[in-house]
Amino acid sequence: MKPQYFVAILFATSLYWMYLLYAPFLLMMTIAALLAISTSNIQDFFESLLKNKFLAALLSSFLLAVLFFVPLGYFLAALTIKLNSLEPEVFQHIEIYVKNFIETPPEYLLFLKPYAVNAIKDINVDSLASLAIPMAGKVGSFSAGYLKNAFLVIIFYFFSQYNGAYIIEFIKRVVQMSVDETTLLVKELSSVMSVVFYSIIVNAMFQGILFGVAISYMGYNGLLFGVMYGFASLIPVVGGTIMWLPFVLFELSKANEAGAIFIVTYSIVVISIIADTFLKPLIIKEINKRLLKEDDARMNELVIFFSILAGLATFGFWGMILGPAITAFFLTILKLFEARTKECVK
Repeated sequence: MKPQYFVAILFATSLYWMYLLYAPFLLMMTIAALLAISTSNIQDFFESLLKNKFLAALLSSFLLAVLFFVPLGYFLAALTIKLNSLEPEVFQHIEIYVKNFIETPPEYLLFLKPYAVNAIKDINVDSLASLAIPMAGKVGSFSAGYLKNAFLVIIFYFFSQYNGAYIIEFIKRVVQMSVDETTLLVKELSSVMSVVFYSIIVNAMFQGILFGVAISYMGYNGLLFGVMYGFASLIPVVGGTIMWLPFVLFELSKANEAGAIFIVTYSIVVISIIADTFLKPLIIKEINKRLLKEDDARMNELVIFFSILAGLATFGFWGMILGPAITAFFLTILKLFEARTKECVK
């Protein structure tokens, strides 16, 4: 057997066992690496300020935890506690109010009465409670898993920031690609992930402000619930709903139908449709324009937007990081193939 074949077999065997060893952590390590790439400018700033790579990586990790993970983790934990502490009397009040509302609806909702009566005829306190208990369990399980994964991401993120430059240089030496090609790959991936990361943060803040202003107008703590809505908007599909739906139910319990309708309409039309669907691509475009220089390769903002949606649909919460990364990597590989094809033609 030729020595190179023997080395190749050893490498394949070791790669297989490495995969078995680190398989439970591969997703978290990937997310951490992508976050480190997207926030490399923050790491560079701290390094130039502190003149110490270790302290810079530590501060970057702390900042990421405080701004991105801690508030959302707190929100999920608080939601779990509230759901588990609900008393049966709460469901009784809801049942009584809903039935009274359906039996004597406002004139503009009279046409819905036959459908509503059929919809709630089988609903009772026991059924509501039986739905709430598994819901609380699911939220609690998701919260525990999220906090565990967030902790692992922070740990891996620190090591990615601290050893990232060395790892990239090592990969450049190992892979069979030119220095220009590996530089292009890293540069484009870093550019796209930076745009994605900052777009997510800005969009969450924007939606939080919109919700906070509306809730403040109705007499609630706009700052608190605005911050909670901003981070809740990061949760796929149900993010905004788990914030505005309790307010709707509470306003209905006070017989304030106008307030409930206002919250529903405002949250769906202004935040979900206008802000999240139409304004979000514009936010990505503006960040794309301001963050990247003219000579940097830019990914179209609609491609980034739909890659985030595709990632969320396929991978769940972490898909908002994985979707754009996979898309950017694929498009960059296509550019490398195009460049090599042109060289072969010449």
